[in-house]
Amino acid sequence: MEINLSTLKTEQRNVNSMHIDNMSTMEILQVINHEDMSVTKRVQEVLPQIEQTIDAVHQSLKRGGRLFYVGAGTSGRIGVLDAVECPPTFSTPPDLIQAIIAGGSHAFVKAVEGAEDNEQLGAQDLKDRSLTELDVVIGIAASGRTPYVAGALKYANEVGARTVSLTGNKKAIISQFAEINIEVETGPEVLTGSTRMKVATAHKLILNMITTTTMIKIGKVYENLMVDLKVSNQKLKERAKNIVTTITEVSYDEAEKVLETTNYEVKPAIVMMKTGATLREAKQYISMANGFVRQAIEFAQKGRSHDDNL
Repeated sequence: MEINLSTLKTEQRNVNSMHIDNMSTMEILQVINHEDMSVTKRVQEVLPQIEQTIDAVHQSLKRGGRLFYVGAGTSGRIGVLDAVECPPTFSTPPDLIQAIIAGGSHAFVKAVEGAEDNEQLGAQDLKDRSLTELDVVIGIAASGRTPYVAGALKYANEVGARTVSLTGNKKAIISQFAEINIEVETGPEVLTGSTRMKVATAHKLILNMITTTTMIKIGKVYENLMVDLKVSNQKLKERAKNIVTTITEVSYDEAEKVLETTNYEVKPAIVMMKTGATLREAKQYISMANGFVRQAIEFAQKGRSHDDNL
């Protein structure tokens, strides 16, 4: 998969930083900051493609599928950062959103030479995760030409999984192997070819959008609060209490008491405090509402109103 890197926007020289080696600290910071401010505009331009991706992921998860990020180097690490935050933030199973990085998990902290150039390895790593037609694979490559990512996308197509390319260049090679193309062209980097900068920032913003919006669409959020967080430490215990007090307007002590009865599950605590339902009833209403707290509260209120009229 040979390509003249100099033709890629991500590999071209940035005219605004040609003399950065002769600038003061503040001047360097101003150049970097100025370039960073352009990133959100570039992301805005690809919102329609991000929307298509979220719809695909949403439908996949509803059918029992999974989301896979596949990348090498910085691109792979960004996928890992997003994937590992989903279980504590949204109580998702660890295998629901997975990140695969060329060279294996230890490549997150130390580069594995040559791994990104192996197409077969990209395919094999997905085979090892038992990829199916229910899944979605998002191949991430700043250059848009990484063989490892191309191999993963090709295999995903063979299996029948939905495929997405996320790149920093238009008409990227890996986009040929993806159904949806998110090509966010952030332009030349402050340091030529250092795609850990603007492109990586853009890609992190986009992955935030994909998982956050998908989680909202499957009922993991009530208003703008994380009501399905997994309470695994003292900080998250306090956050759970604050969420319950904010939504139900009960005291801190009351929130703590009800959360202790729910084993710090926030959703049933909210339904219980909002409607007077028992823990068992609250969980039933949440199940009826497919996890959506707002609908569960409505079901509970209607159910209890019906009981009062009997």
